[in-house]
Amino acid sequence: MTIQPVRLFGDPILRARATEVTAFDRDLRQLVTDLTETMHDDGGVGMAAPQIGVGLRVFVYDTGDAAGHLVNPQWEVIDDEEQVGPEGCLSIPGVRYDTRRARRVRASGVDLDGAPVTWQAEGLLARCVQHESDHLDGVLFIDRLDPAQRKEAMRTIRESEWFSAGSTVRPARSMSGTGQANPFGLGR
Repeated sequence: MTIQPVRLFGDPILRARATEVTAFDRDLRQLVTDLTETMHDDGGVGMAAPQIGVGLRVFVYDTGDAAGHLVNPQWEVIDDEEQVGPEGCLSIPGVRYDTRRARRVRASGVDLDGAPVTWQAEGLLARCVQHESDHLDGVLFIDRLDPAQRKEAMRTIRESEWFSAGSTVRPARSMSGTGQANPFGLGR
């Protein structure tokens, strides 16, 4: 299996802007496989390369209705409608807050062969595109919270076992025998 350890809040790679992908090769294919298997193992709906320690602009997603990957992603808001809903992150275990995002977006980038792709997303998939793209810019969902919620989230993080132990990498779930619910708080 290619399930990878997940980087946790505090790991510097989660705050760095990821680099554009320029090589469309076997390593990129393996990265997408690793991301997908790690995301599924953790019960997530999305995962970005920095979350497994790779500083490249790649993310994968599987909302139950749509699954795939996007390399060198960009997105734009389609209209002014917003959504507020539960959001969490595999890199910040135990922290979940309602987060405001655009309801509909147009995502674009390239596939594993470097061919351009563009598609529209709404609801959970739109939330996923925005959340995972944020990861590629070194932004975490807690940065999108209002000041009071962010303060509360930081308190929860500081009080967590993993943070107080100084952990910035969590072993793969399949190795540790634990599981985690979907980080967005929504069922598939």
